[in-house]
Amino acid sequence: MSALVEVVDAGLAVTIQDRGRFGYRNIGVPVSGALDPCLMTAANAMLGNDPDAAVLEVCLGGPSLKALSGTVRISLAGELTAQVVNTRGRVLKVLPWQTATLFPGDVVRIGGVARGVACVGISGGFQVPMQLGSRSTYPRARIGGIEGRALAGGDRLQCDPQTGNPWVETCGTLPWPVEPGPIRVLGGPQDDHFTLEALAAFLGNPYRVTRDMDRMGIRLDGEKLTHNDQGAEIVSDGVAPGSIQVPANGQPIVLMADCQTSGGYPKIATVIRADLPRLAHVRPGDEVHFVAVDHAQAAAAMREQAERVGRWCESLGTFRPPGVVDEVALYEGNLISGAIRGDEPAWYSV
Repeated sequence: MSALVEVVDAGLAVTIQDRGRFGYRNIGVPVSGALDPCLMTAANAMLGNDPDAAVLEVCLGGPSLKALSGTVRISLAGELTAQVVNTRGRVLKVLPWQTATLFPGDVVRIGGVARGVACVGISGGFQVPMQLGSRSTYPRARIGGIEGRALAGGDRLQCDPQTGNPWVETCGTLPWPVEPGPIRVLGGPQDDHFTLEALAAFLGNPYRVTRDMDRMGIRLDGEKLTHNDQGAEIVSDGVAPGSIQVPANGQPIVLMADCQTSGGYPKIATVIRADLPRLAHVRPGDEVHFVAVDHAQAAAAMREQAERVGRWCESLGTFRPPGVVDEVALYEGNLISGAIRGDEPAWYSV
């Protein structure tokens, strides 16, 4: 048995994403997937979903969803809030890192993201068709998600009905782990195309995030990175999310989840996998600093990240929303001890 929700308002550039589409880069298909997989893991953990279940990725304004059939539960992972409006007009506020239950006819209005990206999960995950092993949306090729595009009003999305007590919600009990400090990178693979001064500038100076940023990449602006006599072009070779290309203008470009699979600009460095989600939360005008690490440090950072997210997920708690009566407990509770006929003498005097 499945449940169904309808998109009442699509928000801005909201897409369906999961872990990504692996094994097809050799034929030019990007990985795509959630820009911050840790948030996806958290959104699914609050619902008891598979960690890779498809979620909504919200980068700007969130959507409004209406439960059409079945009782469903949604979760908010990231800096965004929501309001649930039930069929009686009652409004319930949903805070970040919480779940909320929608009965048929209820509408959840998801607000904008305070910073970066956020993920909205749903019971059982958003069950759009799999394409090349993933439900992730890649709009440039119009694959995945809903017809390969962002949400639109009137879309209907299948999910699972919620299980368990609908009057008791789940929430995070620990602060969401945020890694501070510079963005860690591995040098190369074409760092030998740059002058020694350029390499020192790359690691020694901040770079500002420009307005040219999307799921494909982020253009940075700062001290020019000068190429040496090997030049600013190479024979096109493979690139991956995290690759930092430097074209002839000397300004770095960090490739993100929807990046192309090959490119002809030298790559001065590569952002380590553990730090790439942090770049999903930058905004134009932010400053980014880079620091070099080795492969052992990069692997250790991934293990530490997995441990931090795992601790957060293990610490999940439950709560009852304000003003909500737990009808399950009410009906199951033994409210009257023994049977009555109705004609017994009153125990009080009039």
